Amino acid sequence: MNYLRRRLSDSNFIANLPNGYMTDLQQPEPQQPPPPAPAPSSTSPAPERRQISPSPGTGFFSSISNAVKQTAASAGLVEQTPTSLTKKFKLLLVIDEPHNEWAKMFRGKKVHGDYDIKVEQAEFSEINLVSHADGTCNVDMQVFRNGTKVVRSFKPDFVLIRQHAFSMAENEDFRNMIIGLQYGGVPSINSLESIYNLCDKPWVFGQLISTYRSFGAEKFPLIEQTFYPNHKEMITMPTFPVVVKIGHAHSGMGKVKIDNHHDFQDIVSVVALTQTYTTIEPYIDSKYDLRIQKIGDNYKAYMRTSISGNWKTNTGSAMLEQVAMTDRYKLWVDTCSEMFGGLDICAVKALHGKDGKDYITEVMGSSMQLIGEHQAEDKQLITDMVVTKMNQAVPRTPIPSPQRPTATQQPQSGALKEGQPDHSKIPPQRPPPQGCLQYILDCNGVAVGPKQVQAN
Repeated sequence: MNYLRRRLSDSNFIANLPNGYMTDLQQPEPQQPPPPAPAPSSTSPAPERRQISPSPGTGFFSSISNAVKQTAASAGLVEQTPTSLTKKFKLLLVIDEPHNEWAKMFRGKKVHGDYDIKVEQAEFSEINLVSHADGTCNVDMQVFRNGTKVVRSFKPDFVLIRQHAFSMAENEDFRNMIIGLQYGGVPSINSLESIYNLCDKPWVFGQLISTYRSFGAEKFPLIEQTFYPNHKEMITMPTFPVVVKIGHAHSGMGKVKIDNHHDFQDIVSVVALTQTYTTIEPYIDSKYDLRIQKIGDNYKAYMRTSISGNWKTNTGSAMLEQVAMTDRYKLWVDTCSEMFGGLDICAVKALHGKDGKDYITEVMGSSMQLIGEHQAEDKQLITDMVVTKMNQAVPRTPIPSPQRPTATQQPQSGALKEGQPDHSKIPPQRPPPQGCLQYILDCNGVAVGPKQVQAN
């Protein structure tokens, strides 16, 4: 059987067969009629009838014939007859932590009115992928669900990214996955271009500087900041106290408050070991910090006040309160949402100092955490936005891959004269097959013989 698989998979072998040689392989298996019901007997019980099982030889040749049909179908020689209609769906890959269940959010949702949305959820560390130049992306996923290892392979039609792609604090760098999804042409929220650009906070701050120059300090109060690509230039002493931010991290990681030049010299030696960039900001004695978020066309503003007394308001205990959305806050988040081609989901973080001034410090993308009492509403907003984007970006039918020339195609040496047939395109007549292959084809009712071909 392996020999037949190899022979039928060989393009040269198939090309030498006459046209129409294996067309009958696409005919479905005839269904067996149901056994007749036994006639009731009023005089004596009918003798016991035993069901005749197929002999081992019949099952053997049936398996061989099925292997012939499957191999021919996989080689593209015949069309597979589907036994049942497959359920139509579009596949959504959600990159998020497992406790955020997104499958139930998309239950009952439709794309183009006909396609269900099948959700596959995993973290960046649980997926791998292969992308091709024809625009296809194959994702391999290995996750643990309730102690069971689940392994799947699929082609996503859309991606929702709710996790940081890069973090030096956890030594996790998944920017190669973002590149792979972009290479495969997979649409996403936020856009893959914006997610890749948000993987370095100084790079994002450079965009904020451009906005600051356009609007001015009154409308867009950006905090002062100094960038050092490495420790070698950290010689000039700043005005203390300052906050040193080492590399690209989240949730208060890599941030150190420096009060004097002795501590500054110590932190410079630490930066030398990290071999990464550093930014320095003046320390703001804040009363509370602000977060203005935008999900589609929905706006919310939150105020967070530290209770534990930690200078990092996102560390320790804090009190969160939703505040009114002002035109000033709306200007901040609307302007930042236009960065890197547009951010569908974004948030602006700022400090409100005890001096009464605001200081914009950071911009977050689709990986921002949902906070406050309206998290369920925010998840629903994200769900509706994904469905809308999928209707816009995902085609109804799969886009066929570009055809590539095969080894059996022969280049044309020159133009043929009009009215003369091209004898090279007429396949040579071959004698009917012999041996095991002929027996299998006879058992399946395949008519073997040359088929007339009309010359062009």
